[in-house]
Amino acid sequence: MMSIIAIDVGLKRIGLAISYDKKVVLPQKAIIRKNRNQAADDLSTLLREKDVQTLVVGLPKSGSSAKEMQRRIKHFVSLLDFAGVIEYQDEYGSSSEAKELLKGEIKIKRDGRVDSLSAVIILKRWLKLAL
Repeated sequence: MMSIIAIDVGLKRIGLAISYDKKVVLPQKAIIRKNRNQAADDLSTLLREKDVQTLVVGLPKSGSSAKEMQRRIKHFVSLLDFAGVIEYQDEYGSSSEAKELLKGEIKIKRDGRVDSLSAVIILKRWLKLAL
């Protein structure tokens, strides 16, 4: 089954979200980064296993460190073994929005749930689906 995956690339975790039908977006377990090569290998394996046709990458468009993060994210994407379509989507505010959505439901931990919910928001924006 063909799918679309969105990623929220961070320095410690990569949040993941998937859609099989372009209507429902599901968070996936985040990839914990030990180093960029390990993370790229783990993500490349997942992209093959899930038969991903399109990878949507969250990319900061503004902010004081946006240019440096854009460079880092694009370099990370270049390490992937992926022949499908790569799309970039503005990620502005997705982490704050994810934290707000989780507020009160769970204690915010650094386990990747916020990162994957950020990826859900990024993918929904790309698909233009309402939250």
